[in-house]
Order: sequence, then C-alpha cells, then structure tokens
Amino acid sequence: PTGTAMVCFGSMFIELPKAKTREMLRQDQEQLDEEINNLRKELRVKVNRLYEAQGKPELKGFNLNPMSAEEMKLINRIVEG
Repeated sequence: PTGTAMVCFGSMFIELPKAKTREMLRQDQEQLDEEINNLRKELRVKVNRLYEAQGKPELKGFNLNPMSAEEMKLINRIVEG
C-alpha cells in the first residue's frame, strides 16, 4: 500500500509509510503470539504442580492446545457446508 498512516507511540502520533507500519505491526503480533504461547506452557506446568501439592489428580484435558486460525477456517467451512 502506498501513502502514510498515523501511528500512536505512547502519547504521540507519528506519520509513517503504510508498508513500514504494516511490517511493524506484523512483527509486534508475532512477538506477542510467542509470549502468549510461552505463558500458556508455563501456566500448565504451574497448575499441575499446584494440584500435585494439594494432593489432587492432574486435570484431564488441560494439556490441550488451541486450534490455529487455519484449523478454525477449515472447521467453519465444514460446519457452514
């Protein structure tokens, strides 16, 4: 895309080329997705340790992974017919 976009950094707005803005947003999203996945993995371990310390059995189905966007699209296609 050509042209510029206004981007908010903290409390100020900066006008940047749309291509540069899109790339920055893509990189930020990739970093956030990675951090979210790491936190999910850590949470599973911590919850299992907590249940073990309480003498409770391990949660069933807690180690499931969320479906990807691609998998969700395929499921939606099947459901919609």
